[in-house]
Amino acid sequence: MAEHRVKKTFHLAYGHRLLNYNGKCENLHGHNGVVEVTLKAAGLNAERMVMDFTVLGRKMKTWLDDNLDHKVILAKADPLAPVLAAQGQACYLTEENPTAEELARLIYAEARGLGLPVEETGFWETPTAMASYRE
Repeated sequence: MAEHRVKKTFHLAYGHRLLNYNGKCENLHGHNGVVEVTLKAAGLNAERMVMDFTVLGRKMKTWLDDNLDHKVILAKADPLAPVLAAQGQACYLTEENPTAEELARLIYAEARGLGLPVEETGFWETPTAMASYRE
């Protein structure tokens, strides 16, 4: 069966730290991340596309801008979260440690929730380190 795929990338800046981790990432630090969203379809729409890149971009970029870009991403259990919130800092709280793997899974779930035919998401934490998620 033939399948078509399209992929769009998005750039964001964020800060995070990992709880119960012994290494550099236990300290609050920042990244310039890259998000990849891959869509898959068995056939093309009337415009001969899986999805218009502009539509895909608008849907995902809005969510990324509203939730992750220029935010501090912390686990809900992080004691720093209420301190930053009290100072008016923009935070996004995750159920688990905000690892690249967890962020790839989160973005996948959000893409599905937006009605996108997502096959896979990728989260590049650095130019040489990336995690992906697919179901």
